[in-house]
Amino acid sequence: MIIEHVHLNIKPDQSEAFEQAFQQAKEIIYPMHGLNAVQLIKHMQQQDRYILMIFWDQLENHTEGFRKSSAYQEWKALLHPFYEPMPTVEYYQPCMLMKKKEPSAA
Repeated sequence: MIIEHVHLNIKPDQSEAFEQAFQQAKEIIYPMHGLNAVQLIKHMQQQDRYILMIFWDQLENHTEGFRKSSAYQEWKALLHPFYEPMPTVEYYQPCMLMKKKEPSAA
């Protein structure tokens, strides 16, 4: 699995419209082969900043599958007008997961 990780800076006072557009955009990306999950995280103090994480089976599911599809053109038309500046996409591979253990019942 790989994680597509993107810091998004949205044009001032456009976060509500961006979130509405993202609701539409997620329906475009969900059917893509190799997609596992999409997570949009909003900054608590700076309302126009987000982190987007998209979980793919393989890097090529994003770079070859989604990015070269007509679905990506729809995604781009919906979301790219909100970005200032255009974000840089980075890819990460999970290497460690730590879970807190539940306390045992007495």
